[in-house]
Amino acid sequence: MANNKRKVCSFCGTNENQVNMLVGGMNAFICDRCVMQIYTLAEESMSVMGLDFNPQAKAKTKPIPKTKVPKPEDIKTFLDQYVIGQDEAKKYLSVAVYNHYKRIDQDLTDIELEKSNVIMIGDTGTGKTLLARSIAKMLNVPFSIVDATVLTEAGYVGEDVESILSRLLQAADYDVALAERGIVFIDEIDKIARKGDNPSITRDVSGEGVQQGLLKLLEGSQVNVPPKGGRKHPDQQYIVVDTKNILFICGGAFNGMDSIISRRMNTQKLGYRALQEQNSFDRDNILQYMAPADLRSFGLIPEIIGRLPVLTYLSPLSKDTLLKILTEPKNAIVKQYQRLFEIDGMKLEFEDAVLEYVVDKAIEFKLGARGLRSIFETIMVDAMYESPSKKKKTVKITLQDAQARIEKIAAKQHVA
Repeated sequence: MANNKRKVCSFCGTNENQVNMLVGGMNAFICDRCVMQIYTLAEESMSVMGLDFNPQAKAKTKPIPKTKVPKPEDIKTFLDQYVIGQDEAKKYLSVAVYNHYKRIDQDLTDIELEKSNVIMIGDTGTGKTLLARSIAKMLNVPFSIVDATVLTEAGYVGEDVESILSRLLQAADYDVALAERGIVFIDEIDKIARKGDNPSITRDVSGEGVQQGLLKLLEGSQVNVPPKGGRKHPDQQYIVVDTKNILFICGGAFNGMDSIISRRMNTQKLGYRALQEQNSFDRDNILQYMAPADLRSFGLIPEIIGRLPVLTYLSPLSKDTLLKILTEPKNAIVKQYQRLFEIDGMKLEFEDAVLEYVVDKAIEFKLGARGLRSIFETIMVDAMYESPSKKKKTVKITLQDAQARIEKIAAKQHVA
């Protein structure tokens, strides 16, 4: 006897003839309408809990935009507005960025052009981060800064290397096509150097292991990225990002690199000629003699050095350069404070000796350009506290005011 019993949805009771699709299971059925309702409810519920129900669907699929890239000389001219000095680093960076985006926008089938990832070496406060940020501002592409010190091998406390791309996705508002043309600045790259000459002695979870994980990102590959960063887990949904067109700029202070370069340049050299060569060295800026072999001696593995082909350095900042940094760039510290006082209808003036005093203290503390702001904050705190209430038309900072404020702070620190 034939079974004429009609199939109905076990959730809403709708007949199979009244729906587009009816999916069967073990003694139960569900129609396409109920599936859509369940999907919508699940998405709303997880959204309330702050979770992404389907991050891949959230990732937008706009057409890949083309980046209008200026010529290298124009890029350097733009960088000159924000970064004083460092002409050598600007040239290397301008050429690398120009070649990178020129490579992306050309459909070349006869020859494959490789990426021009950059590594910049220089003391703290010499402008590594500012150079990368200014480049991204000029090109109007997604940009993210990542600290390499938080990265560890999978399974250990810290973040996976794929979390680097999570921040880039967030900067691109989860537009994958836009993120795949962005720039990532990996700071403190020297902190993931190999901790020992023999990697088999112990697990190097935040050194060589992280370098191995970075290889596929730097070279270019399809990477499963956790939308919110952090650690990956099996039940998580990922966004697939192709890194072949993402420009990676790495920076680090590489403390101790000067001694490595000195040893290499003085190896097996004896006699009068060796003495002449030693006297010709610029020991105040020894990073200019840097070579890829020095990076390997420092602790970077050869594979990662090969994926960072553009190697450049940032010179130590002289007193004259620091003085220019205070007043000349678009975002100069003096201009920032003067604008803050202008908002309150006041004019801020400095004695020339004050600026020289600030620079001398920055050199004394070995803080570089980054230290100029903290010294200025210390000097300006009294004036910024009192001036809005007194409503003066002109506020002038003298050398005596600056010295008194710095000495007062130094006295407190000495007592502590």
